[in-house]
Amino acid sequence: MMWKEIWTTYGGRIAGVTVGVVLGILYFIVGFWDMLFFALLLWIGYTVGKMKDEQNGPVIPWNRLSEWLMQRWRPFK
Repeated sequence: MMWKEIWTTYGGRIAGVTVGVVLGILYFIVGFWDMLFFALLLWIGYTVGKMKDEQNGPVIPWNRLSEWLMQRWRPFK
């Protein structure tokens, strides 16, 4: 498998795990946190990257949320 093909297929997951590792190392340098927190960062990065790869849409549906808020709290009723 070519590297470009791997990147196009799993690019979001690779980027997500990389961001998780970098953030985890930063927390280790600044202060030692439990290994569980580091694993949580990796899992969050992987999950967001996987969602990007599968093109499921955003994690938080901002459009639906903003429409709901505008209907719920209209400034002038």
